Amino acid sequence: MGQQGKHLNSIHVSHEKHTAACETEIMAIPEAVCISMSQHIGAPCKPLVAKGDSVKVGQIIGDTDAFVSAPIHSSVSGTVKEITTMRSVAGGQDQMIVIETDGKQEVWEGVKPPVINDMNDFIAAVKASGLVGLGGASFPTHIKLNPKNLDEVDTLIVNAAECEPFITSDHRLMLENAPYIIDGILAVMKYLTISKAYIGVEENKPDAISRLNEVIKEKGHADDIKVEVLRARYPQGAERVMVYEITGKTLKAGELPAQLGIVLSNVTTIAFIGQYLKTGRPLTTKRITVDGNAVADPKNIIVPIGARIADVVAACGGYKAEPKKIIMGGPMMGRAVYSDAFPIVKNNNAILVFDGPQTLIPEETGCIKCGICTRACPFNLLPVSMVAAYERKDVDKLNQLQVMQCMECGSCSYACPAKRPLSFTHKMAKAFLKEATSK
Repeated sequence: MGQQGKHLNSIHVSHEKHTAACETEIMAIPEAVCISMSQHIGAPCKPLVAKGDSVKVGQIIGDTDAFVSAPIHSSVSGTVKEITTMRSVAGGQDQMIVIETDGKQEVWEGVKPPVINDMNDFIAAVKASGLVGLGGASFPTHIKLNPKNLDEVDTLIVNAAECEPFITSDHRLMLENAPYIIDGILAVMKYLTISKAYIGVEENKPDAISRLNEVIKEKGHADDIKVEVLRARYPQGAERVMVYEITGKTLKAGELPAQLGIVLSNVTTIAFIGQYLKTGRPLTTKRITVDGNAVADPKNIIVPIGARIADVVAACGGYKAEPKKIIMGGPMMGRAVYSDAFPIVKNNNAILVFDGPQTLIPEETGCIKCGICTRACPFNLLPVSMVAAYERKDVDKLNQLQVMQCMECGSCSYACPAKRPLSFTHKMAKAFLKEATSK
């Protein structure tokens, strides 16, 4: 498909893909895990177990009747030590189930491949698996795959761009588990009656592109599944950028891809569907990249959900320098965490640990009206003007400048020669505008 030279604004960031050639390892089970009941957009789950209960791998330990939700399963076998709360990276209070592991990794008796005869069975199976968007948004997948206008949806886009610096977990997935990706695509196409699918991969991953095309050909679907080679630019992997670069359609903030006839999903999410339909094993582990100049042995590693960051880093040789900054996710859109006691959650794709210059916040200087921030913005917004409007608390101007269209990708902040925290200010401006317009 492609856009024949038509592209949204983008920036070049240093890729830092140090672990791209590192085959994925499996982490040894830690002494304890801490499983959050808030691992998706929407209502948090309520614990279904109590202190002292024995649990097994794949057993449901949290759920809710809320519509926007997904069940949570134990990633280990062992005993519930306590149910407590912890301040999340977003600032709220998350309920946590702490499980002492027994090292046996006994699998719950209810784990078995789902029986699927139609669309309803498929959606029910995806929900039962606990799957959420694994590219960062953590939106429950069974809802995304069941849009109200399903009869208008004819295109599946699989986001495999992985444009954030350092992160290579999706890259390794494509090399090591490509058949699961294609199986997941075929299942979605079958049960949603979608006629064509595109896998968007950046051009700096030729080995992954070759492997995907090889498996597509082996499975006899070269006519309806296409690998779209995208520019290795940031923020190529953003949902709205991906939709435009592959289809030429403009997805505005607040719109769902289904409104444009598209279902868009991260490559890890799609691969999990392919795997789950064969094994029945719910979402209990996650492949992540662990990197940064304070990590002794950077690698890609499959970890149990709920493993504490400290234990994950220990499995990567530990800290080789005192960590000054720990980020869950990438350096552009990830979140800095206040402690390495925080656990891995479903939508984590990386843990980055830094020391020294990479942790320093540059000194901010005055804006010189150069316009570089606007030229960096994929949607041609006016970052400086939005900041000024926010500082004046000017609701009308913020609406006029379409601040809600900002996806907080950080391109403007990265490109700004004055080192102004533009993207973070836009985040605050959006929160202010939501509050102001809700009164």
